[in-house]
Amino acid sequence: MIFGFAVVVAGAALLVALWSFVQSVRNRLPDTLLLVALGGVELLLVAQLVVGIVLLASGEKPGSVATYLAYLIGCLVVLPVGAMWALAERSRSSTVVLGIACLAIPVMVLRLNEVWSGASA
Repeated sequence: MIFGFAVVVAGAALLVALWSFVQSVRNRLPDTLLLVALGGVELLLVAQLVVGIVLLASGEKPGSVATYLAYLIGCLVVLPVGAMWALAERSRSSTVVLGIACLAIPVMVLRLNEVWSGASA
C-alpha cells in the first residue's frame, strides 16, 4: 500500500462524513453536491483498488492476501450501499447513514494498511 494515498482516501472520507453530519444537524436531506462528494471518495477507492492489485501483481505480498483483497473490495461496497439506503429513505437520518458509511472507510483503510504491513489476523 502507498501510505500517503491511503491518508488522502481516509481524509477525504472523513471530510465527507463531517459534511454529512453537519447537513444532518441542519436538518437537510442528502443533496446532489453531497452525493457528488461521495462519488469522489468512491473514485479514490477505485484508484486504491487498482494500486493494490498492481502492487500484488508486481510481486509484493501482504500478511494475508485473502484478507487484503476482502478489505480492498469491501471498501468499494460501503459507500454505494449507504447511498442506496439514503436515497431510498430521503430523510434527515439518511444523511447520518451517509456519514456513518464515510466513517467506515478510514477504519477499513487503516485495517488495509495493517494487513499490508503483515498483520494477518
